[in-house]
Amino acid sequence: MQKDRNGRIFGIPRSRRLSWDLLYFNRAVPQCGHDRRIDLSALSAARSAAAVRISWPALFLKAYALLAKDVPELRQTWYRWPFAHMYQHPSSVGVLTVQREHKGEPWLFWGRIPRPEELSLVEIQAHIDEMVTKPVSRRFRRELRLAQLPTLMRRFIWGWNIHVVKAARAERLGTFFLSTLSGQGAEIQIPPSVHTGCLTYGPLNENGITRVTLAYDHRVMDGSLVARCLAGLESIFLQTLCDEVLNSKLPAGNIAAAA
Repeated sequence: MQKDRNGRIFGIPRSRRLSWDLLYFNRAVPQCGHDRRIDLSALSAARSAAAVRISWPALFLKAYALLAKDVPELRQTWYRWPFAHMYQHPSSVGVLTVQREHKGEPWLFWGRIPRPEELSLVEIQAHIDEMVTKPVSRRFRRELRLAQLPTLMRRFIWGWNIHVVKAARAERLGTFFLSTLSGQGAEIQIPPSVHTGCLTYGPLNENGITRVTLAYDHRVMDGSLVARCLAGLESIFLQTLCDEVLNSKLPAGNIAAAA
């Protein structure tokens, strides 16, 4: 069998440019990660008994946002310019990593959900369904345009949104980040991000237990608070969200279509 010994040089594909940018700015965030084994067997049973399909990402997005209502550090962002200071956002904007294929290439996109703490699980699920089914050219139009720009221009836009703007940063980049590979049976150690809080979780084992990790900007909070946040997430899962899952119903306009 003849082997091709000639290598080749080619430019960075557009599909990799945004991930490259994220990793570039992630280097400036002193991330640490703590995890907790959480028993979600009761919530898993509630999902199976529910009349409406609610995905695990929807549950994690809402749980974190509900927690952030009572833990302001989860809504704070560190700024280093023009002097070191922090800004506290009034509400949360969740960001979910979504992998889609576009023009024959795999892309990573980041779908934003404003104020998930105020939305029902059914509404959050509708946002997620749109992220994974709506045509990429429509749902992620802004990201596609950004990926077309030269590197220096992209980095300027990223840097402006990360280091300068305050209120608009949440709208453009979110206040927290969720990334998971649990559906593929894998775990992420610490997902790279530019957020104060980044959440991930692994697949449930045979007893309904999963490892939940909260990676965080150590400039904003310390490990003891993160440990309490993980315990708070467990409480929200097993109390607030179990009840909501069991009582979830399709919106009235969708009942006829689902029949």
